[in-house]
Amino acid sequence: MSKTNSKHTPRRPWLSGLTLAILLAAGGYGGWRYYQAPASQQHAQLTATVQRGDLENLVTATGALQPRDYVDVGAQVSGQLTTIHVEVGDQVREGDLLAEIDPTVLQAKVDSSRAQLRNLKAQLEEKQSQLTLAGLQYKRQKNLLAEQATSTDSFQTAEAELRSAKAQIEALKAQIDQTESTLRGDEANLGYARIYAPMSGTVVSISARKGQTLNSNQQAPVILQIADLSTMTVQTQVSEADISKLKVGMPVYFTTLGSQGRRWEGTLRKVEPTPTVTNNVVLYNALFDVPNPRGALMTQMTAQVFFVVAAARDVLLVPAAALEMSAPRRREGAAAGNGAGRSGDKAAPASAPMAGGERSSAGMAGGGRPHPARVRVLKADGSVEERTVEVGVTNRIQAQILSGLNEGEQVLLPNVAGGSRSGQRSGAGAPAGGPESRMRL
Repeated sequence: MSKTNSKHTPRRPWLSGLTLAILLAAGGYGGWRYYQAPASQQHAQLTATVQRGDLENLVTATGALQPRDYVDVGAQVSGQLTTIHVEVGDQVREGDLLAEIDPTVLQAKVDSSRAQLRNLKAQLEEKQSQLTLAGLQYKRQKNLLAEQATSTDSFQTAEAELRSAKAQIEALKAQIDQTESTLRGDEANLGYARIYAPMSGTVVSISARKGQTLNSNQQAPVILQIADLSTMTVQTQVSEADISKLKVGMPVYFTTLGSQGRRWEGTLRKVEPTPTVTNNVVLYNALFDVPNPRGALMTQMTAQVFFVVAAARDVLLVPAAALEMSAPRRREGAAAGNGAGRSGDKAAPASAPMAGGERSSAGMAGGGRPHPARVRVLKADGSVEERTVEVGVTNRIQAQILSGLNEGEQVLLPNVAGGSRSGQRSGAGAPAGGPESRMRL
């Protein structure tokens, strides 16, 4: 056995060396074939087709629904709430009776003011009789004085009594006016014991209960709330990075949880100038209205809101990563894209990585203003042609092509995985195959 082993031992290094040589030769041949393969074979899986479709550049935010028109119905007088005639969800019209407060004390004040008014009017009649008498005495004394049949003192006394009677009547008339004013206030308070709907709408909440004592001396207690649900207002919070993109009158739409993709559309009505700051994040309120004739939208629903900065319908589209911007456009795009992720464009991955020559995501500059860009087109014979195209509406994913490309053409996409190898071959940053990009768009 030892002899047999000694005969086979010297062959092992020779076999190992032969195996290594075969592996090296195979690897070298594979690499040579790969680098010598036509460009069309390397780029076949890294292209996107120019297609037609719709494109929107959006600013997104979350918001909450609330009625545009609503009113808190309160009590103007104090007392015990004896009756509530409505329930939550009831439809009411302006002038309908909603609730009643115990009117006993208020009725007593009205009765007292009326009695006092009658007393003053009776006193006024008495004073008017005295005024008539004083007037007659004054005339008599005046005639007698003219005939020197009475003394000057008697004439002056009659004149003073006449003036006093007139003054007393004026004082009583003032008291009567004051009492009538008090009576009107007491009658108004008595009327406030019956609470009527100030507007037509839906009873959305009731905060008081039958038998509750209401105190209106310090603060008007709210009994219930009425809202007009036929038109809803969406209040959204937009970050300071995106608020400059919003313009009053721009189109906007939103979806709600459970709406199964249904859109409600409107136009931006107002951007409030005073922000709210939460955890050092500055947010501005943006409001718009939407009709709600069937009542599908309810108060405090959460809305995913999309402000349409720019839009294009049935246009040629390419991936934004396929475009190579000029240097000024890249700088502008980078500035615009810094805050896009806060409440900005439609949810999308970050712009495609750079390969070879510096590229920029067109979405970073997307506002609909035409601007030039360069794109690499894969022709039918496998060659690559670089073209200048005019770009319109863009977002972080796609770009509208106004001119320079035709529907169905193939454009090259960048790829970092093989970027250095491709750059060594062509010097132009041509993309190479990688596992992430082996998908035809």
